[in-house]
Amino acid sequence: MRRTLLALALSLTALLPAVVTPAHASPPPIRHVFTIVLENQEAAVTFGAGQVLWPYLARTLPLQGAFVPLYYGIGHNSLDNYIAMISGQSPNPATQDDCEDPSTMGGTGSFSIGEYGQAIGVGCTYPPQISSIATQLTDRGYTWKGYMEDMDARPGVRRTTCQGPYTKTLIENPVPAGSPKTPDDYRAKHNPFVYFHSIFDDLAYCDARDVPLTGFAADLQSEATTPNFSLIVPNQCNDAHDIPRCSDGSLGGLQRADAWLKTWIPRIKASPAYQHDGMIIITFDEGIYPSSCCNERKGPNLGPNQNNGGSYGPLTRFATGGGVTGAIFISKFIKPRTLSIERYNHYSYLRSMEDLFGLPHLGYAAAPGLRPFGSDIYSGS
Repeated sequence: MRRTLLALALSLTALLPAVVTPAHASPPPIRHVFTIVLENQEAAVTFGAGQVLWPYLARTLPLQGAFVPLYYGIGHNSLDNYIAMISGQSPNPATQDDCEDPSTMGGTGSFSIGEYGQAIGVGCTYPPQISSIATQLTDRGYTWKGYMEDMDARPGVRRTTCQGPYTKTLIENPVPAGSPKTPDDYRAKHNPFVYFHSIFDDLAYCDARDVPLTGFAADLQSEATTPNFSLIVPNQCNDAHDIPRCSDGSLGGLQRADAWLKTWIPRIKASPAYQHDGMIIITFDEGIYPSSCCNERKGPNLGPNQNNGGSYGPLTRFATGGGVTGAIFISKFIKPRTLSIERYNHYSYLRSMEDLFGLPHLGYAAAPGLRPFGSDIYSGS
């Protein structure tokens, strides 16, 4: 698989200069990060067949910055990857199951904090003593927002998830018979901020920062209103999710994601914050095959017949991570047509974001030997 991806990368980037030798120099002065997380695609598919079928994502964007074909998710299904990206917490049976219930670790049983700050217990939400990059940023005077598409899709229904992730509104607030169908492809499992009491226990704090995507365009109009850290999550129709149909009956998948990116990436690039000191990152939560990199550690809440990749039984030993997704980085601090063949994962991402803002490393982002993004990506203007 790795050889296939490298051949693909070299084919895609035939006009690139020589690969930059990695170094662990200080990161550039990036103070506005725009991370877009798409869903459930293997790099070989996204950046292979995509050369023809979804060319903006697969060809145009990689040539605008750095292409990292060997970027990995850390688990399956979706939620554990999003959790890792903002907190360094590892997969556990509940997050592997994309839980959407109000249970808190330690609420009905024991709870402790293990090596590298890993939460030990059973439940879907993390108690207040487990932090994330969101509260880290706030404590250092930086701003953040999660922009969640379709959070406000249903008129008359309060769609905030800042009271916890239990958001099955179609059950709790059914659409009256005969009402026109409203597209609704928001999923709490793609919104990691609502799984931390350190965020949602302060409802006003959370409501002001974990917001619908509909406010993103206005926030981009000035640097003062653009958060230092933005996590942007398209709805399940626009995020390349592997469902055949969206809630309105239209076709989802990578071609739909390609069109969504073609709308939003130019808006971000035109913003004052991006042009001053911004960086765009585009990646996926997980691939299809549960491979891993970077000495990924098994989550301490997983049993002997469980692993990060979510497989059970005889295939467990192969289910070591979230698969190869690939990633794209675009910034004035990154030379166009840069190719990095280093391996990174979501813990590398968190460590690198914390380095940009001078923050301590959380969870497995603090593991020794984990490589942050280096000069192979930050290749200069």
